[in-house]
Amino acid sequence: MIVFTPFYFLAPRKNAWFVPKFWAKTHLWLMKVIVGTDHVVIGKENLPAGSYILAPKHQSVWDTFAFLPWWPDPVYILKRELTWVPIFGWYLAKMDMIAIDRGNRATAIASVNRGARRAVEQGRQIVIYPEGTRRSPGAEASYKMGIVNLYEALDVPVVPIAHNAGLYWRRRTFMRYPGTIKVEILKPIQPGLGRDEFRGELIRRIEEACDRQLLELADDPTAPPFPETARKRVAELRAEAASPTSA
Repeated sequence: MIVFTPFYFLAPRKNAWFVPKFWAKTHLWLMKVIVGTDHVVIGKENLPAGSYILAPKHQSVWDTFAFLPWWPDPVYILKRELTWVPIFGWYLAKMDMIAIDRGNRATAIASVNRGARRAVEQGRQIVIYPEGTRRSPGAEASYKMGIVNLYEALDVPVVPIAHNAGLYWRRRTFMRYPGTIKVEILKPIQPGLGRDEFRGELIRRIEEACDRQLLELADDPTAPPFPETARKRVAELRAEAASPTSA
């Protein structure tokens, strides 16, 4: 950040994106070389043109930066406390992110809608984590209404993203595990659905893909150790599949 500061703050925003995107690519490369953690992305053809809402599963620190190189001009919805971090907060301000006060719901909704409409007018991609905070792989889904409000207000597609990064870099830990993180960019949900229908479809698409990824790795001897939430979810899925009522 310090080395690139003169270029970053003097360049137009779209040109300045080179710095955080270069940092993200460098970190991904270092993880591959040092730890042996690679990643594969499936479904890039599902990304629409222009503005849309990105709805990634939030399992790890990894998914906060790994997607940066893919989007032309993203805007993240994030807690305002991040903008108070010296230097880092200035970088966020340069990119005109949408910072919200999570302690004041009414103010947060108004600021998100205002910032998101401005982003759509600029042709940007809006990134919001539907569950708000990191969830362990296999944990029960806890989707908030923020993305529902955005979907209703903006009239743009929502692109769900499923992945299993939480198995390779768990929340609240420094430990990384070798292997290949799988990311699936799912088909976009088009505008026009009712609030409940949209929320149900979003949850179904992301959670079904994440469940499938867990099952794919459950018996793989090279897979990282599963947290308790993942082991429990695999057991539930197998029980459901074996149940006569599931036939």
